[in-house]
This record gives sequence, C-alpha cells and structure tokens, in this order.
Amino acid sequence: MALSLKNVLASKPNTKNSTRRAVVMRAGKYDAELVVTAKTLASPGRGLLAMDESNATCGKRLDSVGLENNLTNRRAYRTLLVNTPGLNKYISGAILFEETLFDTTECGKKFVDVFKSAGIIPGIKVDKGLAPIANFSGETWAMGLEGLDKRCAKYYEAGARFCKWRSVVTIPAGPSSVA
Repeated sequence: MALSLKNVLASKPNTKNSTRRAVVMRAGKYDAELVVTAKTLASPGRGLLAMDESNATCGKRLDSVGLENNLTNRRAYRTLLVNTPGLNKYISGAILFEETLFDTTECGKKFVDVFKSAGIIPGIKVDKGLAPIANFSGETWAMGLEGLDKRCAKYYEAGARFCKWRSVVTIPAGPSSVA
C-alpha cells in the first residue's frame, strides 16, 4: 500500500518560489506508522532528546559528580531524565542507547513504556562507533552495518520507532585518495 504524503506537504506554507509535489512512500505494512512517526517527531515546538550516550560517556558524567559508572547509577541518571515533569511538552522523540532500550527505570517500568505513555517516540542509536580507516592516519568511519537488519528488527520489537546513524568525518590533512 502506498500513501501519498500530500497531507504532510500541505501543512507547509506555499511560498512564491516553491514547487509542490506529491511524494509517494512505500514501507509495506509500516506505511501508516511511518507517517505518524515522522509527523510526531517533526511536530512544531518540540525536538529530540539525545540520551544515546555510551556507557563510557555516561560514566564521564557520573564521574564528574563523584559517582561510579555502573548499571545502577546509569539507570538512576536516565530515570531522572525521563521523569522530568512536562518533558513531553518539549520533546517528541528520544534517541536511546541500546542498554536503555532494553532497561527499566528504578521503579521497574521499561524506559520505552515511560516514553510511550508520555507521547514521546522512542528511537535507537544504531551505529557501533568509529574505527580508523586502515592506512589513512586520523581518518575514521562508522561501524555497524554488519547485522544492522537483525538489530533493527530486535529494536523495533523492543519499541524503537526511528533510528540515528552517526558518522564523524575527520580529515586532518585534506581529502585522501579514498574520499
């Protein structure tokens, strides 16, 4: 089934120099859900909460206040974030780290369920970090394409409805021959 996104595009103001086109999207059985997800994530006045910090990065935050980097403290920190009063007024989606997607709050409720009950769409960081490019000093690439399809199916089943892929491009001495 293909859905026309004319209704989505119709909400955009028509300017003198703009050209309006119908966009046809096909995502199989996920068509309707994808449109709702996109519209919710892009809702006016709201943004995304990026709480997809790796355990190491989260540990740096905990260390700065004298706490040990362990699951209990990471859970307490993340519970504090998700229970912020009125969060859903300003946040439409939350990008989670894999540990958080499958974890629960201090009260035992799944983080995903806390977000869903607040009308915030849970998402997931899917890249697996950066690795150096062989024979190109200082240049990196994002890892994680291997098994991405299986991980995404698992993430969807756990409640994630969008994903983030991050790749930092570092070119210390100008573009290389592989750029």
